[in-house]
Amino acid sequence: MRVLALVLLLSALSADLWADVRVPALFGDRMVLQRDMPIHVWGWADPGETVSVAFRGETAATTASPDGRWEVYLEPTEAGGPYDLGIEGENSIRLSDILVGDVWVGSGQSNMEWPLERANDAAREIAAAQYPGIRYFKVLRVAADTRKDDVEGEWQTVTPETAGEFSGLAYFFARHLHGELGVPFGIIQSAWGGTPAQAWTSSRALSADPTLAEFVANFEAEGERLKPGYEAAFADWERRAAEAEAAGDEAPRRPPRPRTLNPTATPSWLFNAMIAPLTPYPIRGVIWYQGENDANNRQALLYRRLFRALIEDWRHEWGHGAFPFLFVQLPNFARVAENSEWPELREAQSMALGLAGTGMAVTIDIGDSTDIHPGNKQDAGLRLALAARAIAYGEQGVEFSGPMYRQTTPQGSTLRLWFDHAGSGLQARGAPLVGFELAGSDGKFVEADARIAGNSVILTSPAVQAPVQARYAWGDDPEGNLFNGAGLPASPFRTMN
Repeated sequence: MRVLALVLLLSALSADLWADVRVPALFGDRMVLQRDMPIHVWGWADPGETVSVAFRGETAATTASPDGRWEVYLEPTEAGGPYDLGIEGENSIRLSDILVGDVWVGSGQSNMEWPLERANDAAREIAAAQYPGIRYFKVLRVAADTRKDDVEGEWQTVTPETAGEFSGLAYFFARHLHGELGVPFGIIQSAWGGTPAQAWTSSRALSADPTLAEFVANFEAEGERLKPGYEAAFADWERRAAEAEAAGDEAPRRPPRPRTLNPTATPSWLFNAMIAPLTPYPIRGVIWYQGENDANNRQALLYRRLFRALIEDWRHEWGHGAFPFLFVQLPNFARVAENSEWPELREAQSMALGLAGTGMAVTIDIGDSTDIHPGNKQDAGLRLALAARAIAYGEQGVEFSGPMYRQTTPQGSTLRLWFDHAGSGLQARGAPLVGFELAGSDGKFVEADARIAGNSVILTSPAVQAPVQARYAWGDDPEGNLFNGAGLPASPFRTMN
């Protein structure tokens, strides 16, 4: 009898667990649904339970599968709202104030997280942030060793009361596009400061590339090697901290966790918890600001493969083609870690432009030499928005990139460098043109004399009679003043790798 009673109790608890129809946290009041794509609604219910979804006069019904999952697709619709969405099963769910527009995911590390309240002119910007057509969903920061099917967070309408905690970069991106296109915008903010790209990439994608798979194996092996020593040091710290507290003394410093034991650096753990649950939700594209962590851990060469793998991975996971993936190139910054690779990381970022549908906002002119979190999120967001107008929305005549190095033609003792995205012509912001270096076959770079000639720059130096390579703005916090007529800066580069 006791066994039977236990079985009945467990059955009742299971029924309570599944009886109510429920939906992911992304489905809530004030949400934004992606226009012009099938509207995907999914969730959980009691196995075999009939669930129906009603939106804008359309109803779709389905039956929950044996594992309690259900999903329906509704017809695509144009931008508009507000609307209500109803879900019926054993219980009813009513969601209100829903807009249909464009949804973008904003991800990366701290410069994507950096809130509007800490951007330049924050008080003025927040006071003016009254945009009922812009909504944001801030994903709670969590790491996980297996894929999750939901996140925590809720949709917020941009008002002076809510805007301060919103990603400053994403806010300025959305504000510009909302004004230009006149459609609602939703930003799903899923970012975490100090995190490397491998943590945001799925295990499937990492294992598919032999180089990345070897990196993961070495990362995990290093973690296992360091784990016993760290655990012993941590236990000793706990003991000494307790003794210090009992004696009224200052607590000893906690031992630093090795990077290879940090959940936020562990390959795929942030993807599992903060990206995978989002992938069934249709989006227009992604904006990305990350790379500082990889540059400071000597992963710039690996980033060439890793960043491309991440982009292609996310496109695969969302499953609706090569959606726009727009990213911010690392800005200028002087206080980088010893043996860092900021120029090489910028180069790796620019290499990702070889993938279709990608765009890069160059920020070498708007960083802060003394602060890794530059306050000028206005221009960074605007430059991403310009890329979106051209790449995502196909707007003609929008110059969205500064000059991009294309090729070199040697001319005796000079090198002539040619550029794409010259716009109405190359310009030196402030005279003379600076930031260029030349090197001969010995590979020793010296400052070059540079002058603009149409869509090209001609370099000479009395110290290099037979130049073979050049570079521009090649440093952590370099000088460089080459712009195009649209006022956008040239990306740093080197002509030989």
